[in-house]
Amino acid sequence: ASVAAHSELAWIFNCVARIGWMNRMTQFKEKAGANKENANVGLLVYPNLMAADILLYKATHVPVGEDQKQHLELTRDIAKKFNNDFKCENYFPIVEPLIPKEISRVMSLRDGKKKMSKSDKSDYSRINLKDNKDLIDKKIKKAKTDSASIPYVVNELKNRDEVANLISIYAGINSIGVEQVLKEFGGKNFSTFKSKLSESIIERICPIGKEVKKLLQDQGYLNDILEKGVKRANLIAKTNLKEIYKIIGLTKFT
Repeated sequence: ASVAAHSELAWIFNCVARIGWMNRMTQFKEKAGANKENANVGLLVYPNLMAADILLYKATHVPVGEDQKQHLELTRDIAKKFNNDFKCENYFPIVEPLIPKEISRVMSLRDGKKKMSKSDKSDYSRINLKDNKDLIDKKIKKAKTDSASIPYVVNELKNRDEVANLISIYAGINSIGVEQVLKEFGGKNFSTFKSKLSESIIERICPIGKEVKKLLQDQGYLNDILEKGVKRANLIAKTNLKEIYKIIGLTKFT
């Protein structure tokens, strides 16, 4: 609502993107379920709004998790089609994903087949930025694993989703490879590993949580940042949207 140009460009992309592209989106199929004919249109075309969020500012690279890669590929398709349809070669850049190598997707601490999400009913499925030391330690201790010990090689992580998730979290938060983690902990029990994992997460997360809590106590400061951000975003967005209107022939509205 603060930057209306996002919605305006999303509507233009509704007129550019193909229905087939929308129907192929994995997240739409998962959320719509078996009876997708009853799903609302907003859910179907939501990826077009995501594309507008990116392309309105002519972004060239976007940090995403593995689960959002498909939406970024859609953004690339929309950019290419817009550039081609309106004969404006290279107007929208073909964005590239920035996906962390070792931890492209963080999964639930309770189910290694589901991504970690703040919408999960169980608070023990995730680590929140405002979690304190004791809570993080408790969540990691309760994190689901299995009865076997930690393997020595990456191939042995296959079909061990919860174990692979914890190993990748440790690798990512310590900026090391999964192979290095297995070399250090291979053959050891999970209590030893979980203790080290908790220490690593606490070291990274707790200072962030402390700063978040501090900032939340100064609403005036936060509102000032938001207002400045809105002004800056609107300046860029309105300038670019004016160009886009001219490209598609809506000069009377610029």
